[in-house]
Amino acid sequence: MILTNLEIIKQIQKKNIQIEPFDKNLLNPNSYNYRLNNELIEFDGTLDAKQKPNFKKITIQPEGYTLMPGKLYLSSTFEKIGSKKFVTQLIGRSSMGRIGLFLQITAPLGHVGTYHNWTLELKVVQPLKIYPFMKIGQVTFWKTKGIKQLTYQRGEYKQYQSAQISKFYKEFL
Repeated sequence: MILTNLEIIKQIQKKNIQIEPFDKNLLNPNSYNYRLNNELIEFDGTLDAKQKPNFKKITIQPEGYTLMPGKLYLSSTFEKIGSKKFVTQLIGRSSMGRIGLFLQITAPLGHVGTYHNWTLELKVVQPLKIYPFMKIGQVTFWKTKGIKQLTYQRGEYKQYQSAQISKFYKEFL
């Protein structure tokens, strides 16, 4: 069951959901609009699952930065988001999809117990200029059913405050 905006506020007050900084104006009927941080990772060349990728870090200036098709970009949420009680799901905004931005295609689901700035995956179908701290996606909160046997304590990425590249290549070392 998905939480409504009033329930999200109630659970924030109970400290079961954390969004920092929180802005009530970013609430939707059953989600919260999160914003893009001002840092971007742009990958260079061919990516190989067995090797650490080549990339460059970019600070998105107030005048914006143009994303190009055929490239993968990572950024992060401006807000730290999480819940010790609910499952978070980060999704794109339909208004961004309508201008050709694909966001969080492969990893929209968060685990109960995580609270951090979430790494965002960005791909575009045509050149698209983005801006720091713009509303870029939504987060929803879902009730769980059943007894939780595991918690997300050993997560490799949860301690970071900015976008992180995949560490999958380490599985081949």
